[in-house]
Amino acid sequence: MAIYKNEFQRSIEQPESFWAEQAQRIPWFTPPSTVLEYDDQGHARWFTDGEMNICHAALDHHVEQGRGDQPAIYWDSPVTGSKRTLTYREMRDEVALFAGALQGLGVTKGDRVVIYMPMVPEALVAMYACARLGAIHSVVFGGFAPHELAVRIDDAQPKVVVAASCGIEIDRVIPYKPNIDQAIEQSEHKPDACIFLQRDQQRAELGARDHDWVEVVKHAKPADCVPVKGSDPLYVLYTSGTTGKPKGVVRDTAGYAVALHYSMDTIYDVSPGDVFFSASDVGWVVGHSYIVYAPLLRGCTTVVYEGKPVKTPDAGAFWRLISQYRVKSFFTAPTAFRAIKKEDPDGKLMQQYDISCLKALYLAGERLDPPTYHWLDDLLEVPVIDHWWQTETGWPIAANLQGLEAMPTKAGSATVPVPGFNVQILDREAEPVKAMEQGSVVIKQPMPPGCLVGVWGDPKRFHSAYMAAYPGYYLTGDGGYFDEEGYLFIMGRTDDVINVAGHRLSTGEMEEVVGAHSAVAECAVIGIHDALKGQIPVGLVIPKDGFDGDEVTLENELIALVREKIGPIACFKQVLVVNRLPKTRSGKILRKLLRSIADGKEYGVPSTIDDPASLQDVHEAMKDREVGSAHEARQL
Repeated sequence: MAIYKNEFQRSIEQPESFWAEQAQRIPWFTPPSTVLEYDDQGHARWFTDGEMNICHAALDHHVEQGRGDQPAIYWDSPVTGSKRTLTYREMRDEVALFAGALQGLGVTKGDRVVIYMPMVPEALVAMYACARLGAIHSVVFGGFAPHELAVRIDDAQPKVVVAASCGIEIDRVIPYKPNIDQAIEQSEHKPDACIFLQRDQQRAELGARDHDWVEVVKHAKPADCVPVKGSDPLYVLYTSGTTGKPKGVVRDTAGYAVALHYSMDTIYDVSPGDVFFSASDVGWVVGHSYIVYAPLLRGCTTVVYEGKPVKTPDAGAFWRLISQYRVKSFFTAPTAFRAIKKEDPDGKLMQQYDISCLKALYLAGERLDPPTYHWLDDLLEVPVIDHWWQTETGWPIAANLQGLEAMPTKAGSATVPVPGFNVQILDREAEPVKAMEQGSVVIKQPMPPGCLVGVWGDPKRFHSAYMAAYPGYYLTGDGGYFDEEGYLFIMGRTDDVINVAGHRLSTGEMEEVVGAHSAVAECAVIGIHDALKGQIPVGLVIPKDGFDGDEVTLENELIALVREKIGPIACFKQVLVVNRLPKTRSGKILRKLLRSIADGKEYGVPSTIDDPASLQDVHEAMKDREVGSAHEARQL
């Protein structure tokens, strides 16, 4: 690890010179004279006086450098049976025209534009068009409920909303126009105009404020790139908050561009001309960073996939895409592979495809449970890399740095902190803990480039939510530990640590044990209230397809396993077999909501849920098995 340690040490001890070097790798209109400075609350700000445009850096620059005919985007949509390739030149030209269309509707530098679209190339065009003008985009996941969209419209106050007429799921078409109309009706702020991309599967009936995408582009003139300061906002991306109001994470322009370019080289080991595939959605931070911006900043080709890991048409979908587009690096969430493992436990579908082009598989978005890691590690001949980051950081905090110095992997570990991230583990008194001891995972200031620079419209919330708990440190909200070799283990959100009769136990550790059982496809362990012990754990498991064993026997075997591996102190005595677990659209299990139901609290169905019916299924299962106070819980 000598190469890594040298790079990491330099990034921590000499952050200004380290990031000044990285900044030279992207094109500037005016290079920054100030690399690092601090605002009045002591938060780091990077490249504030430099001038650039991220659209220019990702598109125009590559065309000027002779990459105009290289594919920028491969769009693959099994839900519509469509495919499309856009070269860098074609992408630049479409973006310039759509930027001109936005300009024609009055959008200028600093204005906000809400984008509400499915996984189509036009979503990327709209995002880059905003960046081209210096406007601030706020992408809302296509299909979000009207109330949630209205909250974001009121917070961001967009001049224009850009949308598609519909989104397409495996078994249904979701009209977007009614959602947008209801959201605007509910919101106090009214945008000046809406632009709709009409899709053949469900065309929208346009009203007085609405414009057809094709028509506004037809009458537009191409817009040039507007120079923006390095510290100017690029986008606002909403993430759930502890209060009812979502947090609008603000990302700056230059720090983000520099960090993303560095990550593509150092973490993902891709070079100009390589194909990079991130199976996410543009509505999430992974989509922003590693579908839209990072691949094109690096001169790669990005795969935009409108489909699912399974059922479009089968559990071999990812292998087909990797083979067809010659993908070098692939990035998705562990939940996607748990779904694949459930339907194709022996990986037989992979054998139909030549995936020799693939050099590494990256997983993030939630903890990579060891059973899924081992399944993938046995199946593939390339490194399986768990890496960890957050919406707020915008790029990985910890990873196995394939482009710098590949390291041995360890199941359950995100490997080591990425250069720039001074990760530490602190106890409740803000004192460092020893190796192998769990605590709160924090990042010492200065945060590296690319991280959030504020909460939209609420600077006090930025400080109180992230910086106040441990002065001088960013609070990640996750618990974890370093082992003796400096490997970082993230054990889940700190509220996933339960207190059983005074003993602090990790539900993540219990999930490792339960998930290792040969009959279990996926699981969650939650802590519920107990009058005697404070909290006790309850397991929820989804059996693998084809499981025909006895559920009582399975439950007894899982209880015995946890007793053997963790000990009777865990008090793990109840397991529910369920058909599905409630998750967000990005694949995270809604554990906090499950705890609320088990504890008999009122609950609401969150806008981020992928399958609302799954929540009711689990609620009924909890009532039937008399879990906690679930019989008292009711939906708001």
